[in-house]
Amino acid sequence: MTAWEDLVTTALLGTDRRPPATGAPGREAPVALLDEAAVATVRRRAGLRPAPAARRPAPAPEDPRPAPPAAAARRLAMLLADRPGTPSGGRRGTSPDLMELLPQWLAAANARGFAAPPQTLPALLDAARGRTDLRPAALAFAGPRALWLARLNQDWRFALRAAPGGGASLPGPEDTDAIRELWQEGLFAERVALLSALRARAPEAARELLAGTWATERAEDRLMFLDSLRTGLADGDEPFLEQALSDRSRNVRTTAAELLSALPGSALAGRMAVRAGACVAVDHTGDGPAIAVEAPPECDPGMERDGVVAKPPAGRGERSWWLGQLVEAAPLAAWPARLGGRTPGEIVALPVADGWRGELHAAWCRAAVRQRDAEWARALLGVPAAPEAGGPGAVSLAERAKLLGTLESGERAGWVAGFIAAHGLSEAFQLLGVCAVPWSAPLGRSVVDALDIARDAGSYPWSFSGVMGLAERCLDPAEAGRLDALLAIPDEREDASPGAGGYWAEAFQRLVTTLRLRAAMLAELEPTPWTHPG
Repeated sequence: MTAWEDLVTTALLGTDRRPPATGAPGREAPVALLDEAAVATVRRRAGLRPAPAARRPAPAPEDPRPAPPAAAARRLAMLLADRPGTPSGGRRGTSPDLMELLPQWLAAANARGFAAPPQTLPALLDAARGRTDLRPAALAFAGPRALWLARLNQDWRFALRAAPGGGASLPGPEDTDAIRELWQEGLFAERVALLSALRARAPEAARELLAGTWATERAEDRLMFLDSLRTGLADGDEPFLEQALSDRSRNVRTTAAELLSALPGSALAGRMAVRAGACVAVDHTGDGPAIAVEAPPECDPGMERDGVVAKPPAGRGERSWWLGQLVEAAPLAAWPARLGGRTPGEIVALPVADGWRGELHAAWCRAAVRQRDAEWARALLGVPAAPEAGGPGAVSLAERAKLLGTLESGERAGWVAGFIAAHGLSEAFQLLGVCAVPWSAPLGRSVVDALDIARDAGSYPWSFSGVMGLAERCLDPAEAGRLDALLAIPDEREDASPGAGGYWAEAFQRLVTTLRLRAAMLAELEPTPWTHPG
């Protein structure tokens, strides 16, 4: 090594300033230096000792799930090989969007319990790497072999981050010693995964595990651990959550209060009911009964401890901000007794004095969503054909979508179908997003009929591109047959956008083609019945 370093030094300084130590007589110094370097290089390489062979990676784990049928596997390979996005310029033509068919194929394959063919795993991981929305379904389908591959390729490390505990195997619920060891010594991701898995199987054991180390956890970790209690939240969690109301972290206190308010029988819910009830009452002094509101004059320490945030956001008044939080956290079951024995529908129908109606109803909306109260959600939604497209409490499309989420899927789809029939599609996109897939027959018919009406009215077709995209993904494939009548280019009205008829015909052709392709995909995923020869 010393000789090699001398050669390097001579090359850096130059042979004029430092001639080679062993130059042959009559040879130019630079040539002699290069000869010495060549000899030294051969000597160094010849003198290297073979390094020990690297350890072979462990074999990939077995996946006990069955492989999909051959036709379905070929379809998957096609979707993975060619996932073009929407072409630039806004005109998509009549070809289905294969990028949107891949998530549907994966969802159907996962529902049937198939495992990914091994040869498709690299392409599947590459697809999931580029689309975060695809990862849950793709990794579920890829199974344990995807984690094995992810440990060998840096580009696929996202799979380890997405897997519970970074892909580590979690101990079973009966292995209490291993559970406690992992909880005390594991990495943060492993501890979160352990707590979440244990909470789903044995909620009380998970809570006791968390309580044992709660005082020594970091604030940001306490917040993440506390959030896991949403799974299986029950009255038995109240004592622990009540203690968390005194936590030194405001975010932890707020989350604990939110969880307690979702337990209508909790002491916090009772305290909030008293506070909210003191602010809202029925006034009989006018021509008819009305709701009178007197917002709280201050946010006292008790309110803050129970999760009320004292400082309002910019543009909000303090008293209305405090009122909304009190009403949102109060159990909805307390209001009928407080407001004269009226039903939720009757309460919502009462006029509200002094401009408090919007604030009060919006808080009841949030309470109905938090407490999963379908009766209050129906009252606040109102009938879908109501003026201004909503009930008295539906202050925005986002609120309506959240309220619909508390209803059973069939009722939800029926309400949205009625909404579209009465008001069209201009405001329906967000509501359609909460409906179960595939859409029910009444909902699917209402969407197609509204699209047909919009086309006949000469509307701009690109204004409905979002709904058309949803229909391609969510409409029942069985509806394809009744759409054939919409494929012809309609006669354009004088006031219609130039070329709109052609755009509409393309969009409906793409919808029909996509539905038939989805039907073929689903058929390919069905196991082929065994047929006996002749």
